[in-house]
Amino acid sequence: MPVDPATVSTTTEYGVLGVRDVDFSLERFPPAPDLASLVERHWLVTWELPEGRSASVTLLPHPCVNLVLDGGVLSVAGVGLDRFTYTYRGVGRVFGTKFRPGAFLPFLGSPVSALTGSGMLAEQLWGPPAAALAASMTGPVDELVAQVEAFLRARWPEPDPNVALVGRIVADLLHDRTTTRVDDVTTRFAIPSRRLQRLFARYVGVSPKWVLRRYRLQEAAARLAEEHDRPWAEVAAELGYFDQSHFIRDFTAAIGMTPASYARACHRREAPIAT
Repeated sequence: MPVDPATVSTTTEYGVLGVRDVDFSLERFPPAPDLASLVERHWLVTWELPEGRSASVTLLPHPCVNLVLDGGVLSVAGVGLDRFTYTYRGVGRVFGTKFRPGAFLPFLGSPVSALTGSGMLAEQLWGPPAAALAASMTGPVDELVAQVEAFLRARWPEPDPNVALVGRIVADLLHDRTTTRVDDVTTRFAIPSRRLQRLFARYVGVSPKWVLRRYRLQEAAARLAEEHDRPWAEVAAELGYFDQSHFIRDFTAAIGMTPASYARACHRREAPIAT
């Protein structure tokens, strides 16, 4: 049976490529129960580096919209199509609120696809109150969470049944290993392919095939980083990739390295970035 997104995660904890750098700390915090239908979690990245030294982290984004406070600027980040590298130095932090896939449209009021691969200042969406919120977010993380949640509650949208439907489908793509093709989704949820594609374009900002591939590749990268001595073909088969050339092609396109090269880089604790 399809899983219920109200009680399970609709995103993974994967996404940081390579062996996690000791130069930064990543913490995750659950949302308040009354916000959990639309908010997946809050997160905080902090770092403290010696003067003159910099470090970086490479991410493979989830199919989610995030509200991000970075350098005092509050922005809405759409689904990132490609991996990206964030360079940090000195002492700093970035705080974010990750919305469930498909769950930001009620706040935006228009197709989320407009944000895919880009974003906008929160002030463009919510006006001066968003700028005031950003200016006030200087305290400890529990205060940041409380401030953002109060801000969202004051702007909480009317229920949208399509958000729940998309959430159930996304949770199925994430958790059910028997789902290997989009056709599996159309059959399981009795939804025509064209409607499914339209729903995902409007609510998630990317196609269901893209979501399925991204979740599998995030997990593949995590497994190869943690178990770099395991044959990559074995990992691919466990994740539903039975065509090795297909897996190599998808993995290389997303990560920038072949599975074997990526595993070797992780073993040597090198940055998993193709040069």
